[in-house]
Amino acid sequence: MRSLRSYLPDRLPWLFLLLGLAALVIQFVPEWRAALIYDRAAMQQGQYWRIWTGHWVHFGWAHFVADAGLFVIMGGLLEARHAWFGRLALGLMPLFISAVIYWCDPSMARYGGLSAINLGLLLYFAAQGWQRQWSDWFWPAVLVIYVGEVIFEIIQGGRGGGMIRFDDPGIRVATSAHLASAAYAVLAWLASCLAPRPHPPGGNPTSPT
Repeated sequence: MRSLRSYLPDRLPWLFLLLGLAALVIQFVPEWRAALIYDRAAMQQGQYWRIWTGHWVHFGWAHFVADAGLFVIMGGLLEARHAWFGRLALGLMPLFISAVIYWCDPSMARYGGLSAINLGLLLYFAAQGWQRQWSDWFWPAVLVIYVGEVIFEIIQGGRGGGMIRFDDPGIRVATSAHLASAAYAVLAWLASCLAPRPHPPGGNPTSPT
Protein backbone atom coordinates (compact mmCIF):
# COMPACT_ATOMS: atom_id res chain seq x y z
CA MET A 1 0.00 0.00 0.00
CA ARG A 2 1.20 3.47 -0.82
CA SER A 3 1.25 6.27 1.73
CA LEU A 4 -1.63 8.72 1.69
CA ARG A 5 0.79 11.50 0.77
CA SER A 6 1.49 9.90 -2.63
CA TYR A 7 -2.17 10.35 -3.59
CA LEU A 8 -2.39 14.04 -2.64
CA PRO A 9 -2.10 16.59 -5.47
CA ASP A 10 0.61 19.24 -5.62
CA ARG A 11 -2.03 21.71 -6.82
CA LEU A 12 -5.74 22.06 -6.19
CA PRO A 13 -8.17 20.46 -8.67
CA TRP A 14 -9.55 23.85 -9.71
CA LEU A 15 -11.77 22.54 -12.48
CA PHE A 16 -13.44 20.06 -10.14
CA LEU A 17 -13.84 22.74 -7.48
CA LEU A 18 -15.41 25.18 -9.95
CA LEU A 19 -17.85 22.59 -11.24
CA GLY A 20 -18.68 21.55 -7.69
CA LEU A 21 -19.39 25.20 -6.92
CA ALA A 22 -21.59 25.40 -10.02
CA ALA A 23 -23.57 22.40 -8.75
CA LEU A 24 -23.99 24.18 -5.41
CA VAL A 25 -25.33 27.32 -7.09
CA ILE A 26 -27.73 25.22 -9.19
CA GLN A 27 -28.95 23.51 -6.02
CA PHE A 28 -29.85 26.90 -4.54
CA VAL A 29 -31.88 28.00 -7.59
CA PRO A 30 -34.86 25.72 -8.37
CA GLU A 31 -35.50 27.49 -11.67
CA TRP A 32 -32.02 26.58 -12.87
CA ARG A 33 -32.51 22.98 -11.81
CA ALA A 34 -35.60 22.77 -13.99
CA ALA A 35 -33.80 24.39 -16.94
CA LEU A 36 -30.63 22.28 -16.74
CA ILE A 37 -31.74 18.78 -15.73
CA TYR A 38 -31.53 15.89 -18.21
CA ASP A 39 -35.09 15.88 -19.56
CA ARG A 40 -35.75 13.55 -22.47
CA ALA A 41 -38.79 15.42 -23.77
CA ALA A 42 -37.04 18.80 -23.59
CA MET A 43 -33.97 17.42 -25.36
CA GLN A 44 -36.16 16.12 -28.16
CA GLN A 45 -37.34 19.71 -28.58
CA GLY A 46 -33.78 20.92 -29.14
CA GLN A 47 -32.57 21.72 -25.59
CA TYR A 48 -29.35 19.81 -26.12
CA TRP A 49 -27.39 21.54 -23.35
CA ARG A 50 -29.20 19.26 -20.89
CA ILE A 51 -27.08 16.35 -22.20
CA TRP A 52 -24.15 17.81 -20.25
CA THR A 53 -25.69 20.08 -17.60
CA GLY A 54 -28.07 17.46 -16.25
CA HIS A 55 -25.24 15.79 -14.36
CA TRP A 56 -24.80 18.87 -12.17
CA VAL A 57 -28.44 18.89 -11.00
CA HIS A 58 -29.35 16.97 -7.83
CA PHE A 59 -32.56 15.75 -6.23
CA GLY A 60 -32.21 17.18 -2.74
CA TRP A 61 -29.40 18.29 -0.46
CA ALA A 62 -28.47 14.80 0.70
CA HIS A 63 -28.02 13.79 -2.94
CA PHE A 64 -25.92 16.90 -3.61
CA VAL A 65 -23.65 16.56 -0.56
CA ALA A 66 -22.87 12.90 -1.23
CA ASP A 67 -22.23 13.40 -4.95
CA ALA A 68 -20.38 16.72 -4.82
CA GLY A 69 -18.25 15.62 -1.87
CA LEU A 70 -17.01 12.50 -3.63
CA PHE A 71 -16.61 14.48 -6.86
CA VAL A 72 -14.16 16.93 -5.26
CA ILE A 73 -12.27 14.09 -3.53
CA MET A 74 -11.89 12.24 -6.82
CA GLY A 75 -10.74 15.47 -8.44
CA GLY A 76 -7.92 15.74 -5.92
CA LEU A 77 -6.87 12.12 -6.39
CA LEU A 78 -6.91 12.36 -10.17
CA GLU A 79 -5.07 15.69 -10.19
CA ALA A 80 -2.18 13.99 -8.40
CA ARG A 81 -1.81 11.01 -10.74
CA HIS A 82 -4.09 11.19 -13.79
CA ALA A 83 -4.79 14.88 -14.32
CA TRP A 84 -5.44 14.74 -18.06
CA PHE A 85 -7.86 11.85 -17.75
CA GLY A 86 -9.82 13.76 -15.12
CA ARG A 87 -10.02 16.93 -17.18
CA LEU A 88 -11.04 15.17 -20.37
CA ALA A 89 -13.57 13.04 -18.49
CA LEU A 90 -15.35 16.13 -17.23
CA GLY A 91 -16.11 17.10 -20.81
CA LEU A 92 -16.60 13.72 -22.43
CA MET A 93 -18.03 11.37 -19.82
CA PRO A 94 -21.28 13.34 -19.24
CA LEU A 95 -21.94 13.26 -22.99
CA PHE A 96 -21.19 9.53 -23.18
CA ILE A 97 -23.42 8.70 -20.21
CA SER A 98 -26.30 10.82 -21.50
CA ALA A 99 -26.04 9.24 -24.94
CA VAL A 100 -26.24 5.76 -23.44
CA ILE A 101 -29.25 6.73 -21.32
CA TYR A 102 -31.01 8.32 -24.29
CA TRP A 103 -30.52 5.44 -26.70
CA CYS A 104 -30.50 2.44 -24.36
CA ASP A 105 -32.89 3.50 -21.59
CA PRO A 106 -35.78 5.41 -23.22
CA SER A 107 -37.93 4.97 -20.10
CA MET A 108 -35.57 7.33 -18.21
CA ALA A 109 -37.50 10.58 -18.63
CA ARG A 110 -35.31 12.63 -16.26
CA TYR A 111 -31.85 12.16 -14.84
CA GLY A 112 -29.55 14.16 -12.60
CA GLY A 113 -26.56 13.82 -10.33
CA LEU A 114 -22.82 13.24 -10.34
CA SER A 115 -22.94 9.66 -9.07
CA ALA A 116 -22.33 8.03 -12.46
CA ILE A 117 -19.42 10.37 -13.21
CA ASN A 118 -17.99 9.70 -9.74
CA LEU A 119 -18.19 5.96 -10.25
CA GLY A 120 -16.49 6.20 -13.64
CA LEU A 121 -13.67 8.29 -12.16
CA LEU A 122 -13.31 5.88 -9.24
CA LEU A 123 -13.30 2.81 -11.47
CA TYR A 124 -10.56 4.25 -13.69
CA PHE A 125 -8.49 5.29 -10.67
CA ALA A 126 -8.88 1.85 -9.10
CA ALA A 127 -7.97 0.05 -12.33
CA GLN A 128 -4.82 2.15 -12.67
CA GLY A 129 -3.90 1.52 -9.04
CA TRP A 130 -4.35 -2.22 -9.37
CA GLN A 131 -2.34 -2.25 -12.58
CA ARG A 132 0.58 -0.58 -10.81
CA GLN A 133 0.60 -3.21 -8.06
CA TRP A 134 -1.42 -6.36 -8.69
CA SER A 135 -0.79 -7.69 -5.18
CA ASP A 136 -2.48 -4.69 -3.55
CA TRP A 137 -5.82 -5.95 -2.16
CA PHE A 138 -7.36 -2.47 -1.83
CA TRP A 139 -8.03 -1.86 -5.53
CA PRO A 140 -9.75 -5.16 -6.31
CA ALA A 141 -11.87 -4.56 -3.21
CA VAL A 142 -12.96 -1.22 -4.67
CA LEU A 143 -13.80 -2.88 -7.98
CA VAL A 144 -15.78 -5.64 -6.27
CA ILE A 145 -17.80 -3.06 -4.33
CA TYR A 146 -18.51 -1.21 -7.56
CA VAL A 147 -19.70 -4.35 -9.34
CA GLY A 148 -21.73 -5.40 -6.31
CA GLU A 149 -23.53 -2.07 -6.18
CA VAL A 150 -24.48 -2.22 -9.87
CA ILE A 151 -25.73 -5.81 -9.54
CA PHE A 152 -27.81 -4.83 -6.51
CA GLU A 153 -29.30 -1.92 -8.43
CA ILE A 154 -30.25 -4.25 -11.29
CA ILE A 155 -31.87 -6.76 -8.92
CA GLN A 156 -33.84 -4.01 -7.21
CA GLY A 157 -34.93 -2.43 -10.47
CA GLY A 158 -33.23 0.84 -9.59
CA ARG A 159 -35.37 1.38 -6.51
CA GLY A 160 -33.41 -0.19 -3.70
CA GLY A 161 -29.80 0.20 -4.74
CA GLY A 162 -29.37 3.76 -3.54
CA MET A 163 -28.85 4.74 0.10
CA ILE A 164 -29.93 8.37 -0.47
CA ARG A 165 -33.55 9.48 -0.47
CA PHE A 166 -34.40 11.82 -3.34
CA ASP A 167 -36.72 14.79 -2.93
CA ASP A 168 -38.70 13.53 -5.92
CA PRO A 169 -40.38 10.13 -5.29
CA GLY A 170 -40.60 9.52 -9.04
CA ILE A 171 -36.82 9.33 -9.42
CA ARG A 172 -35.09 5.96 -9.37
CA VAL A 173 -31.42 5.00 -9.31
CA ALA A 174 -30.11 5.21 -12.88
CA THR A 175 -28.39 1.85 -13.29
CA SER A 176 -27.95 2.45 -17.02
CA ALA A 177 -25.93 5.59 -16.23
CA HIS A 178 -23.66 3.66 -13.88
CA LEU A 179 -23.10 0.95 -16.47
CA ALA A 180 -22.29 3.65 -19.04
CA SER A 181 -19.73 5.24 -16.72
CA ALA A 182 -18.15 1.82 -16.17
CA ALA A 183 -17.89 1.31 -19.93
CA TYR A 184 -16.28 4.74 -20.33
CA ALA A 185 -13.76 4.02 -17.56
CA VAL A 186 -12.84 0.62 -19.01
CA LEU A 187 -12.39 2.08 -22.51
CA ALA A 188 -10.24 4.90 -21.12
CA TRP A 189 -8.14 2.42 -19.12
CA LEU A 190 -7.63 0.21 -22.18
CA ALA A 191 -6.62 3.27 -24.21
CA SER A 192 -4.08 4.21 -21.54
CA CYS A 193 -2.66 0.67 -21.63
CA LEU A 194 -2.23 0.81 -25.40
CA ALA A 195 -0.78 4.32 -25.48
CA PRO A 196 3.04 4.48 -25.79
CA ARG A 197 4.72 5.45 -22.54
CA PRO A 198 7.67 7.89 -22.52
CA HIS A 199 11.01 6.43 -21.44
CA PRO A 200 13.74 8.26 -19.55
CA PRO A 201 16.28 9.67 -22.02
CA GLY A 202 19.30 7.43 -22.46
CA GLY A 203 17.98 4.69 -20.21
CA ASN A 204 15.73 1.68 -20.01
CA PRO A 205 12.04 1.93 -19.22
CA THR A 206 11.41 2.01 -15.51
CA SER A 207 8.86 -0.22 -13.89
CA PRO A 208 5.73 1.52 -12.57
CA THR A 209 5.75 2.52 -8.94
